[in-house]
Amino acid sequence: MSRFARALSTASALLLAAGLLTACGNDSSAADDRSITVWSLENVSGRLETTRKILERFTAETGIQVKLVGVDEPQLSQLVMSAAAAGRLPDVIGAVPLAAIQQLSSNGLLNPDAANQVVADLGETTFDPRALELTREGDRQLAVPSDSWTQLLYYRKDLFAAAGLPAPTTYADIEKAAQTLDQGEVEGISVATDPADPFTQQSFEHLALANNCQLVDGGGKVTLDSPGCREAFRFYGDLATRYSAAGTQTVDSTRASYFAGKSAMVVWSSFLLDELAGLREDALPSCEPCAKDKGWLARNTGVVTAVQGPDSQEPAQFGELNGWAVTKTAKADASRELVRYMLDQGYEQWFGMAAEGKFPVRHGTAADPTRFDKVWNQADIGVDARKPLAAIYPPPVIAELREGVGKMQRWGITEGQGALVGATLGELPVPKAISALASGQLDAGQAAEQATDDVAAIQDSLG
Repeated sequence: MSRFARALSTASALLLAAGLLTACGNDSSAADDRSITVWSLENVSGRLETTRKILERFTAETGIQVKLVGVDEPQLSQLVMSAAAAGRLPDVIGAVPLAAIQQLSSNGLLNPDAANQVVADLGETTFDPRALELTREGDRQLAVPSDSWTQLLYYRKDLFAAAGLPAPTTYADIEKAAQTLDQGEVEGISVATDPADPFTQQSFEHLALANNCQLVDGGGKVTLDSPGCREAFRFYGDLATRYSAAGTQTVDSTRASYFAGKSAMVVWSSFLLDELAGLREDALPSCEPCAKDKGWLARNTGVVTAVQGPDSQEPAQFGELNGWAVTKTAKADASRELVRYMLDQGYEQWFGMAAEGKFPVRHGTAADPTRFDKVWNQADIGVDARKPLAAIYPPPVIAELREGVGKMQRWGITEGQGALVGATLGELPVPKAISALASGQLDAGQAAEQATDDVAAIQDSLG
């Protein structure tokens, strides 16, 4: 789960929902085609300020005035629909995740021609092909892909080496390592089981995709009770009940367990990378060696990007891809110019503000095809202290992280079920099934059937 998605309190989110549209909507009476409104889901103060500085340079260079508004991701759907009804859509929305892109498209609120033109102007071959695929519908580019983060499996290299275990890249290797290392005060693995948190779904989806478990088939039928999904539920349930700490495990408790040296593996997002290195004071590693050496845990941690299950022909991983969306009522010329700028002159500063969770999906330019990859490789990460990625993690790890988008899969996106994906993240039927499985209320088959029935009911309610 991205850190900023949890940043705003409920009170501030409600205030934002109540006041945003009147404060920051486009003024339909204004005829100035060189003035646009941009909503950004990068709404934490530090990132919003970085974005503001990029846009100030954009204005100085182009003369286009930009009104920037920070938006809380859970409020986006409601705010967009209210804005559309009032004729006050923003021109551009930044850092839009895949499910939201699909929802905006299904409601007819995007300008695919503008996105197509930006990609053509920048050069289609400069983008990661998978990033373009995930943000397209047929030959329509729904949004311009910008950056990604991925779900990862972190493991204690020192413990694995001492036990003679291979890197945990398959179901079999993960299960063997969890069983072998689950002894004394150390749990074999930490996995989320919280029924009320999308992080649980992200963690399960990561390992489910590894076994070719899909939310729906090509025709849109819910398939969480397929053989591959039943095995994924069995695998995840065994990890949670046999080799993980007792009780409900959350986004915070899984991290805390690994940071304390009490877990040999943990499933978490790439946003853990800077915290793992001791660069964030409110989330420091607390293992015994970490007291004297903040970087000890990072040096003794291995990272697995894609995992492979027994029913899959190739490894896969979960991740999120964010993009820039131009709306249907946008001042198209100025909006295209801004998005081009954010993926070119402003791109390095954009992904550099949180490099551990903003892997560039535009690799470079026509003149320098690896320009942005090279900059990201050397980017600083951290909050209270900052260090270059390359000073903490070895080149093979950095390369795997950056190339992860090529192996990225997502439930329902390429099948055109983005609205269903968004709805499931609101009602969380899969985390509820996982929680019941982990607590012994359901077995794996029953959990798969419950999740299937609940997701199908949501799908029916969407019409």
